[in-house]
Amino acid sequence: MIHKTAIIDPKAKISSSAKIGPYSIIGPHVEIGEDTDINSHVSIAGYTKIGKNNKIYPFASIGNEPQDLKFKGEKSCLEIGDNNKIREYVSINPGTNGGSGLTKIGNNCLFMVSSHVAHDCTIGNNIVVVNNVAIGGHVHIDDNAIIGGNSAVHQFIRIGKFAMIGGMCAVIRDVIPYGLVHGNRSILQGINLIGLRRNNISNQDITLLSNAYKEIFKSENLSENLNNLSDDFKKNDLVTEILRFLQKDKKRPICTPFLK
Repeated sequence: MIHKTAIIDPKAKISSSAKIGPYSIIGPHVEIGEDTDINSHVSIAGYTKIGKNNKIYPFASIGNEPQDLKFKGEKSCLEIGDNNKIREYVSINPGTNGGSGLTKIGNNCLFMVSSHVAHDCTIGNNIVVVNNVAIGGHVHIDDNAIIGGNSAVHQFIRIGKFAMIGGMCAVIRDVIPYGLVHGNRSILQGINLIGLRRNNISNQDITLLSNAYKEIFKSENLSENLNNLSDDFKKNDLVTEILRFLQKDKKRPICTPFLK
């Protein structure tokens, strides 16, 4: 169902089961999948592909030009998966030539009111981005992470799976998988125990992960701590996820429990 006041370019590819509300504007290179519900006053532009069963609320801005002074109007893309909720005044920008040329959103995510996803970001599945969060360019957020309200994530940051960022936090360093971070300058506070329990991680695994965390961050010399880590820890999948994250190439320092 398409409201008679919606403005849709004839070249746009809209599923017959999608809904477009009053006064929404859909550009020529937009694709919208089955059962996606676009409310009133939504702007969707650029080379934007939206999957199935998404719901986009009034005054969202999707796929409009990135807020990057280096952007010169080149073709860039935005892909949004399935079953996402994008609330009022959310803005999501496409990629740039300076990055991958693509901003990508996974499935089952919730973007609350006035949150922003900048160019060239990769956002995984089951992500919750709370009100007024600003996510800078080239950020990578893995599955099941939660970003607390009014937080800001610096460009090129990585946030690991199941990490939780507290409210009003400036994230300026990479956050390990399962990490719990809060404070004005993103201090690592421990393991996200609530998130692990919500996702049915066993108590045995949580205990082992917690003990490994203490060993990894027992001093500021992370390299030495990792070299001395017991092989028993390295056999655990949760610990291995953290080790892979720490050893991967990175543009930002790692968020730690130590003040820098």
